[in-house]
Amino acid sequence: MADEAAPRQRAASPPTPQGDLDDRAETVEPPSDHAPLERSTAALFHHRAFVRLWFARMAGTTANQMLLVALGWQMYDLTHSAWDLGLVGLFQFLPALLLVLVAGQVVDRVHRARIVAACMAVQTLVAIALASGSAGQFAGREMLLAISVAVGTVRAFQMPAQQALTPMVLPPELLPRGLAFSSAGMQAAIVAGPALGGFAYVAGAHVVYGLCALLFVVAGTLALGVRYEQPVRVKKAISLETLLAGVRFVRDRPVVLGAISLDLFAVLFGGAIALLPIFARDLLQVGSWGLGLLRAAPAAGAFVTSIALTRFPVARRAGVVLLTAVAVYGAATIVFGVSTSFVVSLAALVVSGAADMISVVIRQSLVQLDTPDEMRGRVSAVNSVFIGASNQLGEFESGVTAAWFGPVGSVVLGGVGTLLVAGAWLRLFPALAQRDRLSSTPR
Repeated sequence: MADEAAPRQRAASPPTPQGDLDDRAETVEPPSDHAPLERSTAALFHHRAFVRLWFARMAGTTANQMLLVALGWQMYDLTHSAWDLGLVGLFQFLPALLLVLVAGQVVDRVHRARIVAACMAVQTLVAIALASGSAGQFAGREMLLAISVAVGTVRAFQMPAQQALTPMVLPPELLPRGLAFSSAGMQAAIVAGPALGGFAYVAGAHVVYGLCALLFVVAGTLALGVRYEQPVRVKKAISLETLLAGVRFVRDRPVVLGAISLDLFAVLFGGAIALLPIFARDLLQVGSWGLGLLRAAPAAGAFVTSIALTRFPVARRAGVVLLTAVAVYGAATIVFGVSTSFVVSLAALVVSGAADMISVVIRQSLVQLDTPDEMRGRVSAVNSVFIGASNQLGEFESGVTAAWFGPVGSVVLGGVGTLLVAGAWLRLFPALAQRDRLSSTPR
């Protein structure tokens, strides 16, 4: 970050296959093997661009979670259709799939913090449109689906920009801790967002969307303040080769492909978030406030786990820990599906969130540390499609299977599918399963 004081500036050196960001202005010396964990974690706060990005993501994630919980509840209130809940997820995913090559090129060529700020500005307009439609009582099924497309289009650029931005504001030796600390903030926002959205929905959907607009403004303003020194590189002309470079990079690296695809299939089958309005209203009978708590429960487990990972990052046997966490996620999903108790359901979701957070931090660290910076935008765009497929397409899958087998059958089958995926990846991607450290070479 050119505008900030740094403890030390390294001499320029060529990038390594692990994507060392030695050409950044702001770095810190890596902690020694005997340095207290608190000391190395506290080093994150010496990087002010990271802190600004952290707060921007917290505000934006809180707003996004509030918007999604209100959108899902409003759709189910209007149509009482599991199919329509699934369509909300599908319509958010399709733009990410169609724009993956374009988004990757943009993120690798434009200042990433400005992309994030622009995405927050567009989402502000989306929230204002929803607030107006809800207050004027003309927000119907078609408008909510159109808004879902708009949200998906924005996130096609926002997600890879955010993923590729974090390594630019932290040195590689702090990246796993930084990702865990970022995840802690995101999970705190995901806890607060749905709960706040669920309670605010009692006053009307327009109130929720108005609060979202305010938070998006705050997030965009903070993102504009993120500064980092962009490495000077000769940018190749856009061609089919450069467009497909991210796809080829992922394809040719078994660890990266295994980590990304594991998220796709595990969450695609195991996700139950889209069906929470049905569980809250019809099965557990806890209303919109209960929906907010159910939406927040996985994030509560993830928040506690991410704090623990910030202090005690995964140091060894990363592949085994990753696959075990996915299996626990699947088992917790099954428990949630068969539970008829609100308390047990909350507990199962908390456990699923904790397991998913372990998986997220390991996967994101592996992908970022094994990717050189000049490729991070395109690789992050591919990763975002896989994440979007697991989340938004997973919501569509949940809606379809719920229409066929009922919500309980859908969730239980998904949890079983996740367990099968964890076992299959153990054999399909032995390099991932045998990965010991997060970095492919010891530091």
